[in-house]
Amino acid sequence: MVPKKVFFTKGVGVHKEKLASFEMALRLAGLAHCNLVLVSSIYPPGCKVIPKEEGLKLLRPGEIVFAVYDRESNNEPNRLIAASVGLAIPADSSMHGYLSEHHSFGETDEKAGEYAEDLAASMLATTLGIEFNPELDWDEREQLFKMSGKIVRTTNITQSAVGNKDGLWTTVFAAAVFINDDNLPVEAVKAAAGNSKGSVQEEVLQQVVEGPLKDTEHHEPAAHLNKEEPKQGLGRVRLPKPL
Repeated sequence: MVPKKVFFTKGVGVHKEKLASFEMALRLAGLAHCNLVLVSSIYPPGCKVIPKEEGLKLLRPGEIVFAVYDRESNNEPNRLIAASVGLAIPADSSMHGYLSEHHSFGETDEKAGEYAEDLAASMLATTLGIEFNPELDWDEREQLFKMSGKIVRTTNITQSAVGNKDGLWTTVFAAAVFINDDNLPVEAVKAAAGNSKGSVQEEVLQQVVEGPLKDTEHHEPAAHLNKEEPKQGLGRVRLPKPL
């Protein structure tokens, strides 16, 4: 399985319990109804970044979802925390890119995000054979990477927050969420289920119009619909309740 789509999301949660604060952060990120599986940092070749709103529509409750994510929690009043995921995509779409995770204390959105982005870009650069001085500032290396023509894009998603003033647990969360090929919009799944039920109703109605069912093996679908009422003789068909 190689994901073809990915979206980015983030959230922050506050609660007296540490785990519950993480749950609140997941709710804000839109992922609380899924089972997240943390994977390592490879960005699949040709993977397309889609909007968060579009990606969330493709996730189903209880689904096992693969993601590269990071989190940080803190119950110290007014202490700054951050969680970030960086991304670096190669110019050659047939090659893989890199995602990176970073969490920290005392860093702003901008600083934590740049660090995560730098990590992803540096890992990709070493894979592509781009020579650079690791001691250079990120701005200088970013220009060097882009000038090489081998790295087409770098970015990050970062969530920071100041610890709750009353000492409640504060959790920050950032993630790159992969979408599997078999994901369907929830609306499409409901529609498919509705169409399936409709076809059963139509079949039963047609049988009623055409006359009593013959006592053969071909009436199994109707028998299934009437398990609570055994047939006597030719029997009768009870229409399903309206949806």
